[in-house]
Amino acid sequence: MIIELAENYGFCFGVKRAIKIAEENKNSSTYGPLIHNSKEIARLQKDFQVALTEDYKSFKPGDKAVIRTHGIPKSELAALKANQVDVVDATCPYVTKPQQICQEMSESGYEIIIFGDKSHPEIKGVKSYAIYGATVVTSSEELKNLKLGEKIALVAQTTRKVEDYIAVANYLIAHYQEVRVFNTICNATFENQDAVTKISKKADVMIIIGGKDSSNTKQLFIISQNNCTDSYHIEDESDLDAKWFENKSFCGISAGASTPDWIIQNVITSIKKLS
Repeated sequence: MIIELAENYGFCFGVKRAIKIAEENKNSSTYGPLIHNSKEIARLQKDFQVALTEDYKSFKPGDKAVIRTHGIPKSELAALKANQVDVVDATCPYVTKPQQICQEMSESGYEIIIFGDKSHPEIKGVKSYAIYGATVVTSSEELKNLKLGEKIALVAQTTRKVEDYIAVANYLIAHYQEVRVFNTICNATFENQDAVTKISKKADVMIIIGGKDSSNTKQLFIISQNNCTDSYHIEDESDLDAKWFENKSFCGISAGASTPDWIIQNVITSIKKLS
């Protein structure tokens, strides 16, 4: 069986940057999971004593708090600094971009629409920068029952599917007088989604590696499944099943932006043994 990696996969710039920051700040705590990969978080805790704290109120003056790649709400960041916590910001620059846009456009009188998952930490943070509030939608269908102002600014979660974002933008442009659309989907998302589309069209089994809570990994899996029905989302090699590879000739592999190379290599080694 042929085993082939997608042209683009795995760690993105923001994740690499965040992990480097965490490794350089031993004996600290991240506020919330640094990235959506429990295995890598466990490695940071074991090798660099970087703990995980879920409640920002538990940080004491002088503690070191590393802000996760997805960012945090504006009010919580202000509270940490006011409490004299040593804040080390590992928010991905691609996430700070929509935060800034939301604040600037909101101050300029635009109604803010965010395309994304309202329960995702990235969106909770981005929404908090819209000083008069924002509406979060997951599809163009959700816009049909909304009454919006004539000036609209649109941003997207950094890991969403481009085609879905275009559908939202097209609906707003067709129904409202002034719509400013900001492309806040990061380059790594574009590249990884294009790559998984290509490889899944020629594979008869696809393995998508990444955290179960990882939004961008879920998007890769959905795209893969559209082209290859035998697609599987796993976190590491322990999730593999030998039955998946029976009578298969081409196994394609992709991985989410929070998936480290050491997990990807372990998966490849295990697939070779199973097949």
